[in-house]
Amino acid sequence: MISKISEGINVTVETFYQPDYSNPVNSEYMFAYRITIENNNSFPVKLLRRHWYIYDAAATVREVEGEGVVGVQPQINPGETYKYISGCNLRTEIGKMHGSYLMENVNNSKQFDVAIPTFEMTVPFKMN
Repeated sequence: MISKISEGINVTVETFYQPDYSNPVNSEYMFAYRITIENNNSFPVKLLRRHWYIYDAAATVREVEGEGVVGVQPQINPGETYKYISGCNLRTEIGKMHGSYLMENVNNSKQFDVAIPTFEMTVPFKMN
């Protein structure tokens, strides 16, 4: 598990290899990740957009950008958390992701970026 605080928002990421959805013979590796977003500010925030950079061991870089997360643009009140689970497929056994969320202060409509820490995705048999 890895965490990073920026702009008063704590983002924590935990990853899981998904062997039932992977096919190593065809170089298909599926990972799930659980993200917890905690609002440590004194104002409510709304998550408007996400922007990801995804890297694999073959030096392939993918960029993913879009509205909200898992189909929603959650509002997170002061002291509250929002959790979601999503996934990423790789063509190699090792990869990493990082990115940012575009958030909005609900009280004054000011937008700001929140960093998502770099996290690794590694199939368990590669960890030794």
